Amino acid sequence: MAPRPMQRSRQSRRRWAAVLDWRALVVQFKSMTTPLLDAITSSLDDTGLFCRGGFHPRPDDAVPRLPDGGDAGTVILIGNAGGAMWRAFSEAVPDRSKPNSLDKWLDPLLERLARHVGAALILPNQGPEFPPVQDWAMRAEPVFRSPIGIMIHPDFGLWHVYRAALLFAERLTLPPRANSASPCDSCAGRPCLKVCPADAFGLDRFNAQACVGHVTSDAGGNCQDRGCLARRACPVGRDFAYPKDAGAFHMAAVARAVRTGHGRAQEGEH
Repeated sequence: MAPRPMQRSRQSRRRWAAVLDWRALVVQFKSMTTPLLDAITSSLDDTGLFCRGGFHPRPDDAVPRLPDGGDAGTVILIGNAGGAMWRAFSEAVPDRSKPNSLDKWLDPLLERLARHVGAALILPNQGPEFPPVQDWAMRAEPVFRSPIGIMIHPDFGLWHVYRAALLFAERLTLPPRANSASPCDSCAGRPCLKVCPADAFGLDRFNAQACVGHVTSDAGGNCQDRGCLARRACPVGRDFAYPKDAGAFHMAAVARAVRTGHGRAQEGEH
């Protein structure tokens, strides 16, 4: 049934508010006086990517050394939230049926950015060894491990991801990390753990084979066509939920990764 006019109006306001929230984070970095951070933000215009935050590494952060053997003074994380990056990708790559089409679009873009700002580039999905990007994310901004393993953000919910880390020798000035509690702490029902048809999620595990076995079966059309059902069950950040075709694209990528043994076979990495 089509939404009533009042429903459409409310939905439009929520979607626009989500866009404004996303742009507010971009403005936070643009308003800083550090020319390097301004250059990063400007270079990411029209890509749907933005600076997710940064931190000054400690020895226990396991940040790799720079190409010259020196220590990194600052790590800046680049990522996306909501549907903005998907729209940019869809416009740039109309035929997304080819293997690794997203990486083939993203990686050169990120490599150019790193060269432009003089940073060493870390791409989280290029491994092994895989860098501890989730741990870095928790150092950079208020995100937390959700019960299904995907990092949850107080505003974006589960609809975001980290695409790159830029390593700088300099100790750059960074905005203070916001303090916030995990939304999962106050979620009594935890629907994300109850709706998976394959029972692939537990408190300390993700059964990738069970997930993909269901998704690629005749009964898996819901997840296959719209993305992970457990992810969609989370009530946080629903205004940032990926478009339906993006959910299907990422679910297919997860299935390929699990079946071929390549990449990080977890829905949260997409």
